[in-house]
Amino acid sequence: MPLIHISMQAGKPETYRQAIFDSLYRAMRETLNVPDDDQFMTITEHEAANFRYGAGYGIARTADVVYIQITVFSSRTAEQKRALFRRAADLLGDHPGIRPEDVFINILDAAKENWSVGHGVAQFA
Repeated sequence: MPLIHISMQAGKPETYRQAIFDSLYRAMRETLNVPDDDQFMTITEHEAANFRYGAGYGIARTADVVYIQITVFSSRTAEQKRALFRRAADLLGDHPGIRPEDVFINILDAAKENWSVGHGVAQFA
């Protein structure tokens, strides 16, 4: 039950943004065994003056960098997370064409009892 928040600089067409959604969903299905139709994602676009990036950690990023934060059940293994990082970068490179250097991913682990997906019920607790 991943929840994804994507931040990027404004100005890309809808097809580009939809390709990000599609590529990330596919990467999660392939590496985290996410169920069919488990798609809870948002994109927030920022004007250039409100979006900053740098060359930290020896990576030359561009204005096309996307910050991807994924909250998942704390049951995911380090191996699954590494596989997700690699697969997401590969798929985003293929479609919509984001350089691997511009794919910045952060995974947050959350205990299952911290989730309510509707009706005010802790479905996974």
